[in-house]
Amino acid sequence: MATRLTHLVVDTPDTVALAGWWAEALEWVVELAEPAEAYVVPPPGEPGVPLVFVPVDDVKAGKNRVHLDLATDSPAAQQALVDRLVASGATAADIGQGDVPWTVLADPDDNELCVLEPRASYAGTGVVAAVVVDAVDPAALAAFWAEAAGWVPVPSPSGAALRAPSGAGPFQEVLRTGEPHT
Repeated sequence: MATRLTHLVVDTPDTVALAGWWAEALEWVVELAEPAEAYVVPPPGEPGVPLVFVPVDDVKAGKNRVHLDLATDSPAAQQALVDRLVASGATAADIGQGDVPWTVLADPDDNELCVLEPRASYAGTGVVAAVVVDAVDPAALAAFWAEAAGWVPVPSPSGAALRAPSGAGPFQEVLRTGEPHT
């Protein structure tokens, strides 16, 4: 029997502040805001994986192994979202992406995220188009998560990708990296 994806956990020194930032960024709802744990959930009827913020004392070092890709439906919407996130405390981030059609930002705790250009493949995902995971062997990690979570492999030009059997919510994309997780 497969497990199910219930939420994505984000480490932060300030659960309440970062949960509030992400709720505003995604236009989601803060369901719980306490120093020991905070929850941000999609509004009723909107697909998405809730975010849970947990306290840590250590400072983030290096690029995150997991990040969110945010969907947009037009170039104007992409620019408006980037502008709104920057106005609320996001900063431009260079993770070696080069000249790409999406924008890489970092949240106030320096966690990377991407604001994607419009892509038909992400229609219906909600604001979170994909939960992206770096892996040395994307095919092997995708196969593991397909078995563990019961998600279905789907075509991906940039690595491996999975989708909930219902076809709702974000993709899980697994991208190749040359750096093993430490």
